[in-house]
Amino acid sequence: MYLWSCGPLYLVYLWFTGQGGISLTSLCCAKTVLGLCLVSFGFLEVFYVLVERSAEIHQHMVFLLSPVIRSLTMLLAVCVIQWERMKGCRSSVLLFLFWTLAVVCSLVPLRANIQQIIEEGFFTDAMRFIAFFVYFSLQLTQLILSCFSDQRSSTDTHTYRQNPCPVEDASFLSKMLFWWFGGLVIRGYRTPLQAEDLWCLREEDSSDCIIADLEKDWARECTKLQQMDCSLSGCRPTGPKLTEQTQLLKKLRQEQNSGFCLFRVLARSFGPFFLKGTLFLIFHDAFMFSIPQVLSLLLGFMRDQDSDLWKGFMFAFLLFLLSSLQSLFNHQYMYSCFTVGMRVKTAVMGLVYRKSLVISSAARQSCTVGQIVNLVSADTQKLMDMVVYFNAVWVAPIEIALCLFFLWQLLGPSALAGIATVILIFPLNGFIAKMRSKLQEVQMRYTDSRIKLMNEILSGIKILKFYAWEQAFLERVLGYREKELNALKRSQVLYSISIASFNSSSFLIAFAMFGVYVLIDDKNILDAQKVFVSMALINILKTPLSQLPFAMSTTMQAIVSLRRLGKFLCQDELKPDDVDREPYSPDGDGVVIDSGTFGWSKEGPPCLMRINVRVKKGSLVAVVGHVGGGKSSLLSAMLGETEKRSGHVSVKGSVAYVPQQAWIQNATLKDNIVFGQERKESWYHRVVEACALLPDLEILPAGDGTEIGEKGLNLSGGQKQRVSLARAVYRKADVYLLDDPLSAVDAHVGQHIFERVFGPKGLLKDQTRVLVTHGLSFLPQADLILVMVEGEITERGSYLELMSRDGAFAEVIRLFAGNERTELSPRGTRKSVSRLSMTDFSIDLSQEQLISGDMVSSASVQTMEAISDTEDQEQEVLGKLTEADKANTGRVKLEMYVEYFRTIGLALIIPIVFLYAFQQAASLAYNYWLSVWADDPIINGTQIDTDLKLGVFGALGFAQGVSIFGTTVAISLGGIIASRQLHLDLLNNVLHSPMAFFEVTPSGNLLNRFSKEVDAIDCMIPDGLKMMLGYLFKLLEVCIIVLVAMPFAGVILLPLTLLYAFIQRFYVATSCQLRRLEAVSRSPIYTHFNETVQGASVIRAFSEQERFILQANGRIDHNQTAYFPRFVATRWLAVNLEFLGNLLVLAAATLAVMGRDTLSPGIVGLAVSHSLQVTGILSWIVRSWTDVENNIVSVERVKEYADTPKEAPWTIEGSMLPLAWPTHGTIALEEYGMQYRKGLDWALKGISLSIQEKEKVGIVGRTGAGKSSLALGIFRILEAAKGEIYIDGINIAQIGLHELRSRITIIPQDPVLFSGSLRMNLDPFDGYSDEEVWRALELSHLKSFVSGLPDKLNHECSEGGENLSLGQRQLVCLARALLRKTKILVLDEATAAVDLETDNLIQSTIRTQFDDCTVLTIAHRLNTIMDYTR
Repeated sequence: MYLWSCGPLYLVYLWFTGQGGISLTSLCCAKTVLGLCLVSFGFLEVFYVLVERSAEIHQHMVFLLSPVIRSLTMLLAVCVIQWERMKGCRSSVLLFLFWTLAVVCSLVPLRANIQQIIEEGFFTDAMRFIAFFVYFSLQLTQLILSCFSDQRSSTDTHTYRQNPCPVEDASFLSKMLFWWFGGLVIRGYRTPLQAEDLWCLREEDSSDCIIADLEKDWARECTKLQQMDCSLSGCRPTGPKLTEQTQLLKKLRQEQNSGFCLFRVLARSFGPFFLKGTLFLIFHDAFMFSIPQVLSLLLGFMRDQDSDLWKGFMFAFLLFLLSSLQSLFNHQYMYSCFTVGMRVKTAVMGLVYRKSLVISSAARQSCTVGQIVNLVSADTQKLMDMVVYFNAVWVAPIEIALCLFFLWQLLGPSALAGIATVILIFPLNGFIAKMRSKLQEVQMRYTDSRIKLMNEILSGIKILKFYAWEQAFLERVLGYREKELNALKRSQVLYSISIASFNSSSFLIAFAMFGVYVLIDDKNILDAQKVFVSMALINILKTPLSQLPFAMSTTMQAIVSLRRLGKFLCQDELKPDDVDREPYSPDGDGVVIDSGTFGWSKEGPPCLMRINVRVKKGSLVAVVGHVGGGKSSLLSAMLGETEKRSGHVSVKGSVAYVPQQAWIQNATLKDNIVFGQERKESWYHRVVEACALLPDLEILPAGDGTEIGEKGLNLSGGQKQRVSLARAVYRKADVYLLDDPLSAVDAHVGQHIFERVFGPKGLLKDQTRVLVTHGLSFLPQADLILVMVEGEITERGSYLELMSRDGAFAEVIRLFAGNERTELSPRGTRKSVSRLSMTDFSIDLSQEQLISGDMVSSASVQTMEAISDTEDQEQEVLGKLTEADKANTGRVKLEMYVEYFRTIGLALIIPIVFLYAFQQAASLAYNYWLSVWADDPIINGTQIDTDLKLGVFGALGFAQGVSIFGTTVAISLGGIIASRQLHLDLLNNVLHSPMAFFEVTPSGNLLNRFSKEVDAIDCMIPDGLKMMLGYLFKLLEVCIIVLVAMPFAGVILLPLTLLYAFIQRFYVATSCQLRRLEAVSRSPIYTHFNETVQGASVIRAFSEQERFILQANGRIDHNQTAYFPRFVATRWLAVNLEFLGNLLVLAAATLAVMGRDTLSPGIVGLAVSHSLQVTGILSWIVRSWTDVENNIVSVERVKEYADTPKEAPWTIEGSMLPLAWPTHGTIALEEYGMQYRKGLDWALKGISLSIQEKEKVGIVGRTGAGKSSLALGIFRILEAAKGEIYIDGINIAQIGLHELRSRITIIPQDPVLFSGSLRMNLDPFDGYSDEEVWRALELSHLKSFVSGLPDKLNHECSEGGENLSLGQRQLVCLARALLRKTKILVLDEATAAVDLETDNLIQSTIRTQFDDCTVLTIAHRLNTIMDYTR
């Protein structure tokens, strides 16, 4: 019946979906031959019947019809096998189910035949027995063969892909059970997985396949939307007020429509696959609700002693089968959802990326880079969540209704009490959620303040060390931390109430329903059937109750995200026809603009008006004018980046563009220059030399193979501009648009580049060049000069023509003549040692900085040299940036768990374990009490002492609820204790680290520890532990119940436990590594998006959109190759573990049937209903275990810095240092030598020097001579490699660092201020009175300024002191020194950054106030030290 009813429909389906034939394989041949054998057996049976049983045929035609129908059915099966082969179907669902049903149906006659052989003997009817067993064997063989998949179709072009995904070759059964995933799990268990081990994406999951059709569909929807907008704007009412209202309504409607359109496009593309998943969900629900009904039948069987035993075994097997099918269909549904979610993510990312390459300049103003990256990260994630939970919006209410319907059938109106309980629990949790969200806001505020302060500490760590202020800032950080943890503690207590109420919900619902049921009528009997079927239904009810609010919230968030994405995707785009791109021809003009008017948006005023430009082929056109005159806008108009309102623009040939602000990719220097073109060595070297990059290549550790950081992080401004220029020159384009490329280089380098690149003898002498410039010296060599004033070309002509007119051009010349002189003065490109890190290869030793004099502090140069030397020694890290954050492999070491629990302390761990044991004991007791109640004998149609039983049940349930609350609170408090201690250790380890540590460790790595890792320790680890321990003890309870009810179950439990541990070990190793790989591959997507959005104009100018789209596709696909196995791993685990759980159900039910005479229905109901929960419990244990293991990595990462080198102690106990030391201020250096690192050149070589008290000493020398190194040595920022320094006769190496640094003072080169009050910045320890602080401010010429501030000393300084001018910040540093008034003062180029007037103020104060002190000045201006002692 099955094959005849489904077969024709299946054949029609194959007709329309066929993918090309499969050649005749051995598998197909075997299936066909076996099928034909089965057909022939049928016909042989017909012949046998006709010969042997002809007399019976007249009475019973069935003897003849049965084999005929069987033969025809087998013939149909053979036809289906061949039809599938011709249509490319490699694994048949239809035939697998057919052969399964055939084998199952043959089991009954098999048993009958075996029984007959036992009773009557084999030879009574040997022929028939042999025929049956052969027939059955053939059917069984067919079933086994249908479990395998045939080879690929001959037309399949993807047969030879490297490392293809095994799901493509998997059979139906392998797909259902996720067996195809096993290979990766085994590989991940043997060795940590690498990116190369992951499979290629399936074609249907790849970006190319997904976005190709989707993009066209979205373009059609956008066209419809625009037409709708046009029709609406056509009938818009007049009048300014109405127009404004209509515009607002139109904007809102557009957002809603665009979001709906996007949803429609996604639904059309992914809807069919999603609906297939929904079908799985419907089957899952059908099986889920069948289980309580079968449990009811089993308990009825246990009560009825006269029932046949086979019924019991059938019910037991049905429970196992339904549980297994429920599990399989649930995970197939989840697999479908996650697959759709993955494809939606790919689709949305692809659409957003493509849109970001064509979005107009006006629209770009309203869409920041951060917003666009947020669209592809946060909003895409919300859509993925919606895919998983969307069905719960309509399925959950149906499930709740069905549960209540079945409960009503069991308990009548008493089921309403359960509904009332649910209605009460929900508002409580809603109120708690609201309170927690407020507390979370408070906590996040303190967290933000703490992270902000940590960022400032890490940025200004050198100042903290110079002033010995670490302790004060450590206390400030801990102050924020304590407030943050207090908010977290209150939040966790509320969360514990929520968890207790939810985990007790099944008890509360049962208590309410059973209580009402037994109290309203004495005749209401609670038997095992009612109790345990109700409990099974209540357990089902918990899932939709928890899912529904979450699903609704997720759907609402997804709707908002759809609107946001739709709004972005419907933004105006650049019009490609604004500029006519014509092919290159040697005749005519290169660039032509006729009567052009351009604006940056449709509505605003035009940025360019009445533009008429003709640029001849091969000519050099210079564009000059005031700032804001429209020079850059003119180039943008030529590129088509502006909104063309009128006129005509044409460009002949290819274009290369150099923007005013250089755009640099996170790639090697070579890749930045070549920019996707083929590398031609001779031309490449000519370009690099012409762009003055050769000196830089010598300095960069791996030459042009050096990796450049994001936004050119490790290049100076001049280097970035020259790399940007080299990229354009290398392109060999026909037209060059150059937007002030020489602004970031000094006059000498600018002259070199002009002569070698743009000039009459330069590399581009034959190309068309439009150069925006401020450089006067270049203008005489231009063929044409355009003078721009307020968006119009006011003058044009050669240099001599324009000079003779004495117009606006002459005014520009006069304006820039003054600036030209200042350009030759030193540039502000200093780097202090506090800002130097391993990334600082940015010291540009080309002419532009060598001419600037002593601008780079010696520490910087020394450190730079140190880095270069080290890099040369270690070839394998050449060209790499800062020390990368290491990704661990394998499982977390046991020491990390020990370390975590040690910080919690035994005093709390023992009560936690005791509370969990008590909680589970209470749960066990109330469940056992229910079974005793259910077995209570019925006397005169009623049960006795129901009030007492209800009271005991309630008390035990209440005790369990209280203990759940106790355990969750205890774990939360333990987590907070551990988190507080681990954060304190991390903070102490970081602040005690030497300066060298901060130079090689990016602040991002450290901030990551203080934010993300600490957050994981705060919340994720305690939450994971709560879940894991809760489920572990619950599993223990189930095992105890099953063992108490059926001791023989221990024989099954032991191997199941071992198998579980075995699977769990496999999963955790693979899962952890997949998570790491997915996280690692996610960052490059956002980096690439960020880069593309910022450099979109350059990408468009070079016509490189397609290459960047391919790169984006590649990065998205690379991320998905890790994401896909990651979510499949969870499904693989769940299917395997739930199968183990279902085996326990089968064991419990079978043993119950076998022990029917000795077991009561109550104890059987208890054991079987609990064993039904095992499937979920096992999955959650491994999931929570994995979460804990993934997050315990945070403890590992936080403890990493415990083993790094530390500086000397801050204070030395029992120090005999006098309180007033140093009293004289004498300094003596004896053979003092210093190195930045062992094995490097000496920064200071055997210096012997004696400085007497009150001496004023100037320290001068060339860059790299060691001036700042001397200051670093005196403060012990760097320790002596040899020799000693004595201050007032005491060897500074023998005292504590704070004892030294707090007794001497430095005014540093970079004035660093921290966010906080002005008073805190002057005196963080509150060691001075207000009068003393005001006196210091008066002497530093700040008193009048501070007095004028509303908050005076409490004036809040912003981060870095940005709300004070540079000069004021330098004076605050002077006030710090005046306040400390120590006997030794060091000035490290303290006035290099201030104007002459401020310099004179500082020097006069130092001369008067520090007259009785020893002053060491590292000089920048000679007039500073003219009157010094020496």
